[in-house]
Amino acid sequence: MKNNSLILLSITTALLLFGTGCSVVGPDYVKPKEQSFPDTWDQNSSKSDENIKEWWKLFNDDTLNILVQKTYEQNLDLRSAGLRILQARAALGISEGLIYPQAQTLSGSLAGIRNGGNSFASAGVNFDVAWEMDVWGKYARGIESSEATLYASIASYDDILVSIIAEVARNYINFRTSQERIAFARRNIEIQAEVTKMTEIQFNAGNVSELDVQQAKTQLYTTKSLLPSLELSMIKSRNAIAVLLGTLPQSIDLILLKDSKAKKDTRVQGYDYRLDSYIPNAVLVNGFKVDADMVRRRPDLQVAELQAKAQSARIGSAEAELYPHFSLFGSLGYNTNNTSNSWVSAGDAIGVSVGPAFSWNIFQYDRIKNQVRVQDALFQESLNNYNKKVLLAVGEVSNSLDGYRLTKKQLELNAQAIEATLRAFELSITQYENGLVTYQRLLSTVEKLTRNEDTYAQIQGSIALQVIALYKALGGGWEIGKDKPYLNPDDVKQMSDRTDWGEYLDDK
Repeated sequence: MKNNSLILLSITTALLLFGTGCSVVGPDYVKPKEQSFPDTWDQNSSKSDENIKEWWKLFNDDTLNILVQKTYEQNLDLRSAGLRILQARAALGISEGLIYPQAQTLSGSLAGIRNGGNSFASAGVNFDVAWEMDVWGKYARGIESSEATLYASIASYDDILVSIIAEVARNYINFRTSQERIAFARRNIEIQAEVTKMTEIQFNAGNVSELDVQQAKTQLYTTKSLLPSLELSMIKSRNAIAVLLGTLPQSIDLILLKDSKAKKDTRVQGYDYRLDSYIPNAVLVNGFKVDADMVRRRPDLQVAELQAKAQSARIGSAEAELYPHFSLFGSLGYNTNNTSNSWVSAGDAIGVSVGPAFSWNIFQYDRIKNQVRVQDALFQESLNNYNKKVLLAVGEVSNSLDGYRLTKKQLELNAQAIEATLRAFELSITQYENGLVTYQRLLSTVEKLTRNEDTYAQIQGSIALQVIALYKALGGGWEIGKDKPYLNPDDVKQMSDRTDWGEYLDDK
């Protein structure tokens, strides 16, 4: 009867606690106040730029398309981001498990003791349960925080995908820009070699001094000396691409150089510098307007907001420590302890204990309150961080648009400068051969032609980089991984062989 009374008391207490319901303490998350966007942007629009999903295809470059696909499949940072999603899923599982009895222990013992001729035998098996009920929503807030952290890890995966695609495109453009600068340099080396020969002929005929010959050689060797640094720049870009692809540099040489020979064969004196460039070109339509919704969907902004949401829930978890903790405990055991030769005595009783309990940090000297204050300050900081990221996004988009527009204008002006320099070079060659101008005039035009053409190649590359920066600023590219597994198959294989992951490795 006594045991029955304890059981009845425990059940009654539990029903009373559940009957009063749970009060989830702490603030409910409220989305940050919407930041304003420039008036020139489209506001509250549902339209989207279809190019943003696979923006790199605007360059119409098969090599770039291959590199982007391989980066998505092989990049090690992206693989690590997928594993962080897995970690967040497991952490959420831990948080969800806390709403059930937190302690469930099965223990047993077996002992034989001999003392002074007396023999004692002791054996026991016990099952203990302890369950702290979530009266104030501490564990509910923990689940809320873990869910937000999981979604933040998914958004972070998308953000990394945006960044690595932009980075592989940027390094590819740098690689092609170096190629273009080398092509211009070699063309000008051929021109300067011809000028040097012409000067030597003039010197042997007694028409000019040795000074003209040495100045011509100086210019020729100076231009030749540019080639090693440009080739090193190509190598660095290639190596950076290899790291992004998670492979060795030599393995991507065939990809990068597969169409270079055909273009190299066309690089003869007199070619149109504006055509057949190594640098791929992407044109933004005139009047390109930014849809503010594109910027709002940027993965890094989603990460910042979800981190704020996770932090908001931690305030409630901390605040719940201010209130009493109610729990149920229970123990079921079978024990024997006798002096006979028998290990188990059938007459031993089964022991049962069950009942409610509570604990309360009544003398906490503001420690818990200060912990709540810490979490609240962290939440406010996360809101400010979100607002800052919005402003940075606006700045990045604006810089890219203005950069594209102004760099295009710079390219047009530089093209005019090259045309004028080419004409001046033709005139100075004719006049020098006829003795109408000094070699210094001819040397000046050769120097300007070399410098202007090198600048032209760099500006071409800069325009392409502005397009890349714009679509990165708009958060473009993460859609390539939409509805696809986050986990790399090789990682899944190794982990499943090593650990029981249950259904967690069933990605998506």
